[in-house]
Amino acid sequence: MPLAGSVPWLLGEENDMELSIFADKVEMGRAAAKAGAQLIRQAIAERRRATIIVATGASQFEMLDALVAEEGIDWSKVTGFHLDEYVGLPISHPASFRQYLWKRFVSRLPLPLRHFHFLNGEREVASECARVGESLSARTVDVAFVGIGENAHLAFNDPPANFDTRTPYLVVDLDEACRRQQLGEGWFPDLESVPQKAISMSVREILRAKTIICTVPDARKAKAVKASLEGPITPDVPASILQEHRDCRVFLDVPAAGLLSQP
Repeated sequence: MPLAGSVPWLLGEENDMELSIFADKVEMGRAAAKAGAQLIRQAIAERRRATIIVATGASQFEMLDALVAEEGIDWSKVTGFHLDEYVGLPISHPASFRQYLWKRFVSRLPLPLRHFHFLNGEREVASECARVGESLSARTVDVAFVGIGENAHLAFNDPPANFDTRTPYLVVDLDEACRRQQLGEGWFPDLESVPQKAISMSVREILRAKTIICTVPDARKAKAVKASLEGPITPDVPASILQEHRDCRVFLDVPAAGLLSQP
């Protein structure tokens, strides 16, 4: 259960952010998945289909474990999109986000998805960005499941992030802080093995989602969480742009919330 319920953060007349803090990352993940699952059911009930964006990384483990166990979702009416992927990394590599999404989400669902748009970083990347971006642009995204990086990146939009482009997918350079996070989480044996480029959904494309479910555990994210939620909106803190969104719901565990002042 949340330690003190959900806390609305008023950020203007039209925008607010709902923050919930949980005692541990398992409860955090369950709550985030429950909120997202309800939105998926609602979209299917209203339009007979739903579209979601799915993030990867260690921060999403507990949320995805809970999401695949949610009942009452007709996954055959759901289309999914991949948030980001390394350039040049084969799907057989343990750090491949295509492999991650297949093992931790797509293959565990009780019914096959209508479609999942994987990003293939082994192809010619400009064409791959255009291919998946064209499909995404034609849809209304009901729920975007995202996290926040140690350097406050959103997807692989490292600081300073491009807040202006409307292009759905970009090829981006990964800064050293981001690459060290991937190393620290155990995805690679050494820093030199971490790719320097990735395909990433753009910031503005993420903001186009009707609802954003942002799940962030662990004390190592506390500084980035504070800067993103309490600091100014700036490309130097990419996730700070979430303050602009009309329906962003943030789920933290106690360590990730450790530096916040308001709770």
